Amino acid sequence: MTKKTVGYVHLEWECPACGTRNKGIDKICHNCGAPQPADVQFEQVAQETLIQDEKLIAEAKAGPDVHCPFCGTRNPATADQCSQCLADLTEAKAREAGQVVGAHQKNAAPDVACAFCGTMNSGTARHCVHCGAALPKAAPEAAAKPQVKRAAGMSKTARFALFGILGLFVVACLAVMILSSRTEEVVGEVQGVSWEYAVAIEALTPVEDEDWRDRVPDDAEILSCQQEVRRTQANPAPGAVEVCGTPYTVDTGTGVGEVVQDCEYQVYDDYCTFTALQWRTFDLVSLTGDDLAPQWPNPSLGQDQRIGEETETYEVIFDADGRSYTYTPNSLSEYTQFTAGSRWILEVNTFNNVRSVTPDR
Repeated sequence: MTKKTVGYVHLEWECPACGTRNKGIDKICHNCGAPQPADVQFEQVAQETLIQDEKLIAEAKAGPDVHCPFCGTRNPATADQCSQCLADLTEAKAREAGQVVGAHQKNAAPDVACAFCGTMNSGTARHCVHCGAALPKAAPEAAAKPQVKRAAGMSKTARFALFGILGLFVVACLAVMILSSRTEEVVGEVQGVSWEYAVAIEALTPVEDEDWRDRVPDDAEILSCQQEVRRTQANPAPGAVEVCGTPYTVDTGTGVGEVVQDCEYQVYDDYCTFTALQWRTFDLVSLTGDDLAPQWPNPSLGQDQRIGEETETYEVIFDADGRSYTYTPNSLSEYTQFTAGSRWILEVNTFNNVRSVTPDR
């Protein structure tokens, strides 16, 4: 994403000596004269207004302020000498910067009551208009939570019934798993075999489809197109639509905050509906037999037709003490082993399904 600057706003700091809130650019508390500590944390004001002073904005863009290593005075990043003691600032330590201090507070701040005399003051006021006492910062108004009408819950009887059904279902599943895992061995004799070979015939058929315009086949007929978002990217592009998130304020380390938004750019393109000739299954030709020599069908193809998917299935019937069992081999090489009258050891589960077979030596 790209960070887009909305503007710059004043931050503030709280004097640790008297609790007075001061502008971020004030290096000395305007109430008690205490110097701003080097480790003071800048905070948002109750209501942020974009700064119009170009000089102040330029200082914020220049980088975080530095503290004189000799007297501790805070100086602009562009200063070469300390404004207080004239010391060289080459080794001066810069303030931390880049911390997000909160969402941009552009709406009117709620009024705040003076803790000493009770007078209501503007949310942006730092001192009581009546007694001059320092005021706490007004908290932003919380958004009202929507009242959600909850649907009536199930009755106790219905809940018991639902839990009972779920319990029976779980028990049934466990029973099936247990019974399927129990097997026994029986000796069976091959009574018969069968096979089926099938071949799909595909034909070129007009099919309606959708895709981006540059992916539409050259021989397709375009029915309609509309503009849709094809991708998003971090950088601007011709015709792209800018989409930005909620503005938030970042500490620049100068007592001024930068209001930024995270933005991305939606690139639109033509998404089209079209018809094109595509290969689709037109017919299915198959051969069956009851021997060990399967053969593939040899269908005759018409114009604009071709051979498609080929499938092969095999089946073996065993007799074990008068009971019939069916087994499905996985390949031709396995299938051709089941000669008539040959005997095999069958692993059979509780549902009479053959799990595996081995020759009866």
